[in-house]
Amino acid sequence: MKRISLLLILFLFTLASCKKDSVDATNLKTFQSSINDMATSLTTLEQIKFNEALYILKTFGVEADGDTHELNLLSKMLEGKKVPEILAMADEVAQRNGIAWTSGGPPSLGEMNIFGKIEAKETDPNEIIANGLSITVNPISFDSILGPKALQVVPRLVDRLGKPIDFRGAALEAIMVVSSNGTPVSTSKNLMQDNNFKGFTIRFPDLTTDKIADNKIDISVSVAASNKTYKMSKIGVGVNPKAVRQPSVTPVDPYAHEEDPAVTTETGTVDPTIPPATASPDPKVTVQRFLNNLSSQNLRGAYENAQNPSWGSYETFSNPTSGFGSVKNLNVKNINSVSTSANSASVNATYDVTDKNGNTTALKVTFGLKNVGGEWKISSYKIN
Repeated sequence: MKRISLLLILFLFTLASCKKDSVDATNLKTFQSSINDMATSLTTLEQIKFNEALYILKTFGVEADGDTHELNLLSKMLEGKKVPEILAMADEVAQRNGIAWTSGGPPSLGEMNIFGKIEAKETDPNEIIANGLSITVNPISFDSILGPKALQVVPRLVDRLGKPIDFRGAALEAIMVVSSNGTPVSTSKNLMQDNNFKGFTIRFPDLTTDKIADNKIDISVSVAASNKTYKMSKIGVGVNPKAVRQPSVTPVDPYAHEEDPAVTTETGTVDPTIPPATASPDPKVTVQRFLNNLSSQNLRGAYENAQNPSWGSYETFSNPTSGFGSVKNLNVKNINSVSTSANSASVNATYDVTDKNGNTTALKVTFGLKNVGGEWKISSYKIN
C-alpha cells in the first residue's frame, strides 16, 4: 500500500512538473495549453486579470485579419513570456492606445476568452441594448498661430430618442476609420468600457496634404457589442490646412546651382582667381537656407548661415540635448520679411519642428539678420 501511495505521489509530481510556466508558441494547441497551465497557478482574481491582459494584447497588440491569424501573431509575440511579462506588455499596449485598463486594477472587462467567443449571457456586460450610435466631432488643441491642431471624435451608444444609454464594465471594440474622397487615411482601435468613453483623437500633423481632398475627411466609427455592431459616419468634416503636414520631400535650395560656368575651367575645376556668384540680396533666402539645412540635419551648413553670438560655438549649436542637434525635420508654413535696410533685416518664419523623439511643436520665430560683406547672416533668433 505504501508503494502504491509513493507511486501515486510520484505520478502527480510528474504531472505538476510538466505544466508550463511560460508561453509555448509551437502551434495554437500548445499555445492554448501553455496559457491554461499558466492560469492554473493563479488565484481566481489573477486569472481574470490574466485573461483581460490576453484580450488587450490580442485586440490591440497585433494587426491581422481573422481570429486565427490574430492568435498566431499573438503566440509568436508572447513566445517564452511568463505571466508578469504578459501583464506588463498589456499595460504598455493599453497606455499606448489610451485604454483605461491596468493589470493592477479590479476586473473591468467581464468574462474574457481569447480562444473562443463566449455566448452572451443575461449578465454579460457586452450585451448592450441600444438603438444606434451617435458621433460628436470637436476641434481641440488650439494654437494661437495655426488654430486647432486636432479633432476629438466621441461616439455614444444612444436610445431611440438619441439619448446616451447607461452601461459599464463592458469591453466593446471601437474602430475609427478616416478617409478622404474614398482614399484611406488611417484606422484606430480602442476599448469602450462605458458610455463616458473619451473617444479618439485625430491629430492634424499626423495627416498629410497629399491624402486630404478639399481639406475634408470622412470619419466612420463602429462599436461591436456581443449582440450587434453599431455604426455611424460623419462625411465632409473640415480639417485645418495650416496644421496638416506636408509630404516629406528633400529640401531644395532654389538659389543653389550645381555649377557656375563662369568660375569653371576647361578641366572642370573651380578657378580660385574668379570670385563666386554674388549672394542674393533677399534676407529671406538666408532664413530659407538655414531652415532647409536644419530639416535635412545639415547642421554645419545651418551654422554657416549665421553669426549669432548667443549660439556660441558649432559644438554648442549642434548639441543634441540643448541645441539644434535635437531637430529631426521641419515643415515650413510661411516666411516673410518684416523690415530690410542696407545693413540689417528682420524676417518672420512660421514652421513645425519635430524632434528626434517624435514630438512636434509649432513655432513662430523672428530672425534678425546683418549684412556681412554683401551676404546676409542670421544674428539673432527670437521665438514669439
